[in-house]
Formats: sequence, C-alpha cells, structure tokens
Amino acid sequence: MKKAFLQLHISILLAGWTGVFGKLMMLSPGLIVFWRIVIAGGCLWLWAWLTKRLEKVTPRDRIAIMGVGALLAVQWTLFYASIKASNVSIGVVAFSSIGFFTALIEPLMNRARISLREMLFSLVTIFGISLIFHFDAQYRLGIALGLVGAAAAALLAVYFKRYRAKYSSVTVMSWQLLGGFAFSCVAIPIYVSLMPPEPFIPTWPDTLYLPIFAIFCTLFMYILQIQSLEHISAFTVNLSYNLEPIYSIILAMVIFGEARDLGPSFYAGIGLIALSVALQTSSVVRGRKRQKRIEILNYQRSHRRSGTDQGFRKDSMFFHRIAIGIKTFFCCGNAGNPGDESDFRMSFLYKVFHSIGHGLIVCGDHGIIGSA
Repeated sequence: MKKAFLQLHISILLAGWTGVFGKLMMLSPGLIVFWRIVIAGGCLWLWAWLTKRLEKVTPRDRIAIMGVGALLAVQWTLFYASIKASNVSIGVVAFSSIGFFTALIEPLMNRARISLREMLFSLVTIFGISLIFHFDAQYRLGIALGLVGAAAAALLAVYFKRYRAKYSSVTVMSWQLLGGFAFSCVAIPIYVSLMPPEPFIPTWPDTLYLPIFAIFCTLFMYILQIQSLEHISAFTVNLSYNLEPIYSIILAMVIFGEARDLGPSFYAGIGLIALSVALQTSSVVRGRKRQKRIEILNYQRSHRRSGTDQGFRKDSMFFHRIAIGIKTFFCCGNAGNPGDESDFRMSFLYKVFHSIGHGLIVCGDHGIIGSA
C-alpha cells in the first residue's frame, strides 16, 4: 500500500511538471502537442502491445474514441497556449475551473440533475479566477485560453468516462492518442501557415526537453497512475490530484521566480480557489462516509433479517409439529367415538398451534419483527 501511494504522488508531481516544460520549450503550443502525441503515443502503443493490455474495440467505438482524441489535442494546445500567453501559475489556475465546467456539462450530457452544491463550490473558483482576470490585465489572454481549455477538458473527461465503462483505460488512451495524431497531421499544416515561421523539427534544448516531457510526464505518469489504481481506490486518486496545481505553482516559483510577477490579486484569487477545492474535497469525503454508513446499515439489516427469518421458520416448524401431534393423538385415541368433546378440543388446539406457526412465517417474510 505504501508503494502504491508513493507511485500516486510521483505521478501527481510529474503531472505538475507538464506546465513547467510547456514554458521551458521554445516550440509553439501546437508543435509541442504534436511531438508529445508522437513520442508518448508511440511508446504507449508499444508498451500496451508488449504487455498485452489492448482490448478489441468495435469499429464504431474506435472512430468515436479517435474523435475524442482530436478534442484531446485541442485541449492540450489551449493549455500550453495559456501558459505561453501568461505564465505557469496563471495557466494552471485557469485550468482549475474544470470543476465548474464538469458540474455543468456532465449533467447536461447525461440528462441528469445539476448538483447545486457542486455549482456553488465551482462558482467560488470562478470568482477567484475573476479576481486575477480583473486586476491583472496582462494575463487576460492567458486566462481566457485557459478557461476554454478547461471547458474542453471537462467535455473530454465526460467522454473518457463514458468509454472507460466499456474498455480499459489503456485501450481508451491508446486510441485517443492515435486519434490525436491523425487530427494533428491534418491540422498542423494549417496551424504552421497561420503561426510565425519556426522550425518544425525541434532544436536544442527542445530536443532534450521533449523526450523527457513525453516519456516521463505523459507515459510514465500514466503507468504509475494505473499501477496505483490496482491498490488504491479511484476516489482517493481523483482526490489526490487536487494537489497538481499546487505542485505546478511551487515549481514555477522556484524555477522561473514567478512570485515576483504575481500581485496581491493573484494570491487572493488562488486563496478562493484553494477554499473551493477544500470545500469540494470535504463534501466528497463526507458523502463517501455517509454512503459507507448506509451500505453497512443495509448490510446489517439484511443480515439480521435473514437470521431472524431462520429463527421464525424454526419456531414455526416447532408449533406445526405440536399441532400435528395433537391431531394424531386425538384421532388415534378417539377413532371409535367421533363427534364427541375430544374432537372439539383437538380441532381447537390444532388450529391454535397451526395459526401460531403460520403467523411466525408471515412475520419473518415481511420483516415485521427484528428489522428496526
């Protein structure tokens, strides 16, 4: 279990490095995503094939998942564009609004009720982002790109969850990256023509950063997450990933000295975002505990009722045997004198004990006794 938690937090730390590498590399966001998909996707397919983790996917689902992969490429591009237009801290803070968009998009797509509690917590996050947006005008473009990217990520999460119910996460992610690669091959020529001229092939130091970024911060991070899920619940993993923005901000402050560029409005905004995460985490934990208590209570009730039913049936058989014994005794003892007073006593006693036995069965079947 300790090894699983260590793997989980290493994967979260690696996820925190993704924004840092996005800032370090000289490539534009579109090319960063293209090479990330090429390297990470190729390695993931190789690893999945060697470990035989790929499952058979129907042609219809294959096309649908690859379409979701195109959305993944767009979301990654928006995230790195947000970081390039502002800084790492602003980019990850804007991405924190994914909770708001998920609380809004998921119920609409699944035709379910919107959770007012989740919306309230998410609005606290949005208010924190608005503080940064209002006071730090130089970061408005980065925040706007980050918000659009968060909306795309929320939509992506809903689709991923839908197909994850049918296939393993390795299979879904593999086909997503293949879809992202196919989309990038079509979109990159258009993207390059619209962007300022830059080398398509990475140059130094990007040739060093890209393999580290794609292998460790994408593939290795993903493998560690899968391995930790074998011993830790998905609930704990999702809850722990709330630390990712904090890791990113700390790394950005240490590596880029971003603390000098951030004013009081940033810290006020991030304080509200941290409050929102804490409230949401507390709410989820309380809900989880309440659900466990209900499950335990239902189990105890069903177990107690099952035991009571068996007791009722044993008692009912006892009274039925008494009734049969009375009937046999009186019938055998008065075979030659039918219709006398003993017949009346036999009939009366037999009906009494038979009714008691039947009543006990009814009580046991309906849980009238012992189900409180």
